[in-house]
Amino acid sequence: MKRGLLILLTPPLAACRFGCAGCCAAPIGVFWITAIVSISYGLLGGPTHLMGPSLNTILLGAALWTIAAVWAAVTIRSADEDRCAKRSTRFCRGILAAGEEEADPFDEVRKAR
Repeated sequence: MKRGLLILLTPPLAACRFGCAGCCAAPIGVFWITAIVSISYGLLGGPTHLMGPSLNTILLGAALWTIAAVWAAVTIRSADEDRCAKRSTRFCRGILAAGEEEADPFDEVRKAR
């Protein structure tokens, strides 16, 4: 229930919290923020400056929000299958292994003294 509600309301937060690849949260966030802007702009009249709401612009925002929610659901579903925990994909191995191999830059500064 919590996951489903988070996916529908804030897809980037859901992808970041329950997904394994944090890099998916940024593009999902772009779609989601664009959807919010589009819906707001549509309610104010849209690009044609209508006196009432612009239905086409509001529908565009709803479509973008749907894309973000579906993308977040797919990201969370793939994380549930433990693809990143097993490090079976090259992408996940690269992300998870990058943090382990990095040396502390301050160690090199201390050695130079």
